[in-house]
Amino acid sequence: MVRGNGRSNGRGTPPPSGMLAELTHRCPLQCPYCSNPLELHKAADELDTATWLSVFDQAAAMGVLQVHLSGGEPTLREDLEELVAHLGERGVYANLITAGVTLDRARLERLAEAGLPHIQLSFQSTRPERADRIGNANNALAKKLETAKWARELGLAITLNAPIHRQNIDEIGAFFDLAVEIGAERIEVAHVQYYGWALKNRAALVPSAEETAHAQKVVDEARSRLKGILNIDCVVPDYYAKYPKPCMCGWGREFMAVTPTGLVLPCHAAQSIPTLTFDSVREKPLDEIWAEGAAFEAFRGTDWMSEPCKSCPRKEIDFGGCRCQAYALAGDAAAADPACSLSPHHAAMRALAAGESAAPPPDFVYRRIGLYPA
Repeated sequence: MVRGNGRSNGRGTPPPSGMLAELTHRCPLQCPYCSNPLELHKAADELDTATWLSVFDQAAAMGVLQVHLSGGEPTLREDLEELVAHLGERGVYANLITAGVTLDRARLERLAEAGLPHIQLSFQSTRPERADRIGNANNALAKKLETAKWARELGLAITLNAPIHRQNIDEIGAFFDLAVEIGAERIEVAHVQYYGWALKNRAALVPSAEETAHAQKVVDEARSRLKGILNIDCVVPDYYAKYPKPCMCGWGREFMAVTPTGLVLPCHAAQSIPTLTFDSVREKPLDEIWAEGAAFEAFRGTDWMSEPCKSCPRKEIDFGGCRCQAYALAGDAAAADPACSLSPHHAAMRALAAGESAAPPPDFVYRRIGLYPA
């Protein structure tokens, strides 16, 4: 267990405001778009309670305001109540990101008593049979709705997370209706991003340009219709974008992730870039990793950029876009994000999406611990 020492790198690197704490890779669902790496870790590899408490102490000392407790499925950790309570004691806002299928009311009540203010529930579909097929589970939708009901009764704020892809994009309107029905304050319409298991399943998941354009019209209409009722966030689909989004608000600027084994990442998918080396909280203080870690320094700021990013007036707006996507599609993590219309790989990206979305979807390769697909 390593504790922070408050050091800075001497260059005034501002502290992160948010952290994703991936407590485990274990999960009862097997969603084919999961952003976890293909090589998943077992329970024996996970950080113990004392180490996670130390990580949260260090994060709070650095100025982290929010910790998103995720996985896998974080409720499979028996120490979750202790972790939630500790964050509250340190004045850090805890958001539980969960599939909602492993909770009973008594457990959720204990979490609320420990100080949990917010729950983010993921929904694979608004249709029972489709939800079970996408998550490779049984009776998942009914369990999620029950969890949402308990959350409201206990006074927890709710975000409905709706990962969108070609096999449920026709349900976007229904997801908004569902969010209102369960009393959610917020919905995140999250078009699937293609890394991790989603990259492996891209041909089964990528929608057409026409479907994507129609979905955006539904989102725009909902923003007008539900103003003051539901906060709506929409993660846009990169494969049909004109400009890239500022991934994680810029690499190493506002966000860090800690994996179940203790590696500290600039984004939750950064392990998909094999050229990067990641430090561990088992070996170094968190503030030192943030300020000086090689993985964070690799693409922090704009000095690393080459053309067309280097001279682009948007370079401090989108910060070059997604490094993981650049590696996946261009073979170079320092290349311009192919989502950008100025990238030499942009046309190939759109053609790939058009071709895969026009073909019949292949079977899912479901996310499983112990399965490492080639």
